[in-house]
This record gives sequence, C-alpha cells and structure tokens, in this order.
Amino acid sequence: MAELLLAHGASGTAASMRPHVDGLRLRGIGARAITLPKGNAERAVPVFARLLAAAPPGSSTGGHSYGGRVASMLAASGDAPTPAALVLLSYPLHRPGHPDDLRTEHWSRITCPTLLLSGDADPFARAALLRDAARLIPRAELHTYPRVGHGLAPVLDDALDRIARFLRDAAP
Repeated sequence: MAELLLAHGASGTAASMRPHVDGLRLRGIGARAITLPKGNAERAVPVFARLLAAAPPGSSTGGHSYGGRVASMLAASGDAPTPAALVLLSYPLHRPGHPDDLRTEHWSRITCPTLLLSGDADPFARAALLRDAARLIPRAELHTYPRVGHGLAPVLDDALDRIARFLRDAAP
C-alpha cells in the first residue's frame, strides 16, 4: 500500500510529525514520519530520495516547512523516484522579513499533484506571494487558513481531512 512520507521542520524531528501521521492513519491514509539531516536542504534531498525509493510504489512525499522544501526539491529534481503527490505544509516561501528572496526556483519543474496548506499569518510565506507562487506548479492546489501562523496545529483536523481527500483524489 502506498504511503505518505512526511518530513519535519528545521527545528523538529520525526516525532514532531506524529500528530499528522496518527491523524492520517485514522483517516485511512498510510503515513510515516521520516528524519532528515538538518541545516542544508540540498544535502537532505538524497536522503529523502533513498527513503522514497524504499517506500511502496506510488508513495507520496511532503513535510512541514523545511521538510516540505526538501520534498519539493526532490519532486522537482527529475530523478527517480518521483512522488505520486506532494504535500507542503507551511512551506517556507521566504525568510521572515525577506519577501523578495523566494524559494521557488524549482517549482515549475514539479509535475505531480501538489497540495499547499498554509496560514495566512505565516511570517515565512506572505499569503499573496504564496498565491502567486503556487501558479508556478502546474497541478497545485492551495488552501490558506485565516489568522494561522507557521504551523497548522490550530487547524490540524481540517488540514488532515484536506490531505486525506487530496491523496485519495491524486491516487493513480
């Protein structure tokens, strides 16, 4: 059975993704939290690629913040394996206070269905910039949550419902 491999944010661990994994499993979605090396997204991509290669065929990738950035870089790399779908939670579009330094140079190369969930008060992703940037991904779906910052804990149940629905619709 295909699964969703979820990576943690820069200050997190696989354990910090436990609420997401448990909630998705309750919704009938196979999910597993993974650990990535911290500090450099480019260095973490091969680690994520090895984990995806060992996952069941048709598996998807995603993550919170840094983990989502690494997952998106893997999806855009064109190297096998390619995830069936991509789930980006609180994607770090830019550093706080640096909205002109977008981290989207690779987005136009993402070909799998992509779900972006973000708070509209996230200091790492101004909502208007995120809406514009999402158009770079050919098969992207974006949902923002009013008054939510960098992390989806306040709206986790809704986010997990959206992820489960998205993955069911994106399944081959």
